[in-house]
Amino acid sequence: MNVSRETAELAKLAALVRKWSPVINLVAPATLDAIEARHIDDSLQLVRLARSATGDWLDLGSGGGFPGLVVAIARPDQAVTLVESDARKCSFLRIAGRELDLANLRILHGRIEAIPPQSAANVSARALAPLPDLLSYVGRHLGPQGRAWLMKGRNWQDEVAQARKDWSFEMNVHPSATDPDAAILEIRGPRHA
Repeated sequence: MNVSRETAELAKLAALVRKWSPVINLVAPATLDAIEARHIDDSLQLVRLARSATGDWLDLGSGGGFPGLVVAIARPDQAVTLVESDARKCSFLRIAGRELDLANLRILHGRIEAIPPQSAANVSARALAPLPDLLSYVGRHLGPQGRAWLMKGRNWQDEVAQARKDWSFEMNVHPSATDPDAAILEIRGPRHA
């Protein structure tokens, strides 16, 4: 049976996360057995939503590589940069990049607010910070015509209401395919009010 390159690489990623997570705490221990559904499929829906997105990709607070490593695997034609402040997690991301032979991957070790502005065409974040805080990071690193792809949990509507008090932005809401209470927020033009 032939499997696609992407499917094979995603299976390798799952194995790497299972191997390293007990040492580095890449994902919550309770989600380790369901890594394909909980983390990989969740990240893949972002790739599908952003299929027409061109230009480079910046993943903020990459942690265990979700969604950033999945984007790099699924979109080998796009330059993907992962930003992570935890040195141990950066080491894992580098190991994963080598093991998966991801020539399009770059790892930036540092705090999101301290690295130079990236002016990225696409910015993603998953389980990083409440939307009002997240928008300050996105605003710093998103290019003028760029789009942010922010994966938010069940409180996303409250976070949007809070963010609208201090920020103006255009937004499309995409329901999550993996969690009926979650959403992916596609944001353009965030400006501090």
